[in-house]
Amino acid sequence: MAVIKVKNLNFCYANDKVALENVNCEISEGEFVAIIGTNGSGKSTLAKHFNALLIPTEGKVFVDNLDTAIAENLWQIRSKVGMVFQNPDNEIIAAIVEDDVAFGLENLGIEPAEIRRRVDLSLDSVGMLNYKNFSPTKLSGGQKQRIAIAGTIAMQTKIIVFDEPTAMLDPQGRREVMRLIKKLHAQGLTIILITHFMDEAAQAEKIFIMSQGKILKSGTPQEIFSDIVQIKNLGLDVPAPVELADRLRRKGYKISKNILTAEDLAAELKGGN
Repeated sequence: MAVIKVKNLNFCYANDKVALENVNCEISEGEFVAIIGTNGSGKSTLAKHFNALLIPTEGKVFVDNLDTAIAENLWQIRSKVGMVFQNPDNEIIAAIVEDDVAFGLENLGIEPAEIRRRVDLSLDSVGMLNYKNFSPTKLSGGQKQRIAIAGTIAMQTKIIVFDEPTAMLDPQGRREVMRLIKKLHAQGLTIILITHFMDEAAQAEKIFIMSQGKILKSGTPQEIFSDIVQIKNLGLDVPAPVELADRLRRKGYKISKNILTAEDLAAELKGGN
């Protein structure tokens, strides 16, 4: 069942710059989708249509069959779709961690006892319950991003859009956030991940490649990264294990086309190839 449907979507900014052109796609309930593309390809613009931060210039976007262009639907749509952006310092506004996670719930008028329950549950789910009375300024970038994610979890959204959530993090912070994203997906949430890290995209179930405001191609990570030449012609890279596997093939090694991770490649080589 599709929870997001995009039909003939076109979008122009106020300066008449065309950002999206005839975009069509569907995202199923519980699916983990990555969206990749160079800067300016339209990734973030498309993502902002998923919770009606932007409204189509032409075409339609439906979230759980709700038309994002109808103002009366906005509250329901935004209660279903949460967004996490790339800079956690821009997302955290309170002086205490638990107050920040509670902020959205308080604005919705949720009962205090329910707020307390949700805040503790969401902080626990991201491994940050012991930090609930800390100042966010005392936390690492990865920890701050987990706090931002906890705030979205507390809203009980069924879809989370991550717009370059690891772009400003060190490698350890990136790993923390990706582990959490995969955990949320395993729990049944629909995950949409915009990233320029190809190793992150490779962990999704489906990938959309965007260029110049269009979706050029969609498929599984194996399908997308099997055409290394096309990927590089678009100004993108491939995961390092995919690159290494391709070089080994060209040297005569019998390496599967399904290699995505270092573990995949190690297992293949251990098998005697």
